[in-house]
Amino acid sequence: MSHRIQRINHLIRNELSGLLRQGVKDPRLGNFVAITEVITTPDLRYARIFVSFLGDQPEKEQALNALASATGFFRSHLAKSLKLRRVPELSFHWDDSIERGERLMRLIDQVSAEGLEKEEPPPRDAA
Repeated sequence: MSHRIQRINHLIRNELSGLLRQGVKDPRLGNFVAITEVITTPDLRYARIFVSFLGDQPEKEQALNALASATGFFRSHLAKSLKLRRVPELSFHWDDSIERGERLMRLIDQVSAEGLEKEEPPPRDAA
């Protein structure tokens, strides 16, 4: 990925994060929504925005719908603030890396606990 694309991804992430904190007043976004990553295509036509959200599955779906309905607002703000020739089309996706990481940590803990249970103390030599 080129340095320019990385810079644009970072700028889009910062701008959208600021908008989510201050500009969007949708009640469906009541819980904490964080933008974890932005991936823009090299031609700057499309940007995939990965979000993380604290809540259960129905709340996550509502938040994703709220973000999708605010796409026009986000694009118009990005057009004004970033001064790009072409503002990418935005698509929002769930970043489940936190849940996957948590699951892996639980599995590692489980395997470690099972390994400790199976270990027997070394036999004592009679001296």
